[in-house]
Amino acid sequence: MTHVVPETGQGIERWLAEAYIDPAVAELRPDYAALLIVVEGLRPGPTDAESDALLAAAEEKARALLGGRAPHELEHLAQWREAFRAFGAKPQRTRPSAEALLRRIDAGLPRIDRITDAYNAVSVGHALPIGGEDLDAYAGPPRLVRAAGDEPFDTQQNGEPIVEHPDPGEVVWRDDKGVTCRRWNWRQCVRTRITHSTTRGLFVLDGLGALGVDGLRAAADELIANLTRLSPGATAVTRLLTAAESS
Repeated sequence: MTHVVPETGQGIERWLAEAYIDPAVAELRPDYAALLIVVEGLRPGPTDAESDALLAAAEEKARALLGGRAPHELEHLAQWREAFRAFGAKPQRTRPSAEALLRRIDAGLPRIDRITDAYNAVSVGHALPIGGEDLDAYAGPPRLVRAAGDEPFDTQQNGEPIVEHPDPGEVVWRDDKGVTCRRWNWRQCVRTRITHSTTRGLFVLDGLGALGVDGLRAAADELIANLTRLSPGATAVTRLLTAAESS
């Protein structure tokens, strides 16, 4: 398949319509659902007062949500640990992204950039994994699959670019060029990461049974509100993917 970056309008809807969850993943977690959001008209840049305020409010919300518990004691994140174990990952070493963020609450969440701050705020406030990526770096539509093990995953080690490969059977998001996120929502690749030049973003919200579709939609509504507040005039298109549709 050729490298296709979706155009605005109906092109985005067609592109999202081609995203899918592989039946092998659906079999692993029949309760899984993903809400994909494409936002155009983003105003990128370094952390500013607005995005810092979103994170500060989310930190307070997350502390209340945790109520002194460890992140993995929350029902939804406990389910994510089970999902990781189901394909052979060790969640104590490679944690679901929302758990990793929540473990940093006491020290304060990292301030990265305006767009990343916006989705990290929703991730910790709702205790669900969220990935944000540069739509214009995509090659074809996103799909969630179990890896063969030879797919390229571009990352960095000691500041230098390297290419890794997922473990056979690992659950990964990928496009035509390779893996965009390893271990479901553990680590994103360099190629599609948000930068200070990103104006079109793809956001992936991951949910299991304890969160439910209503929980996914509530988090998505908040994320769209955050992004449009930071980027007046931005527009969003969404698509819900469920494992039930793929099985």
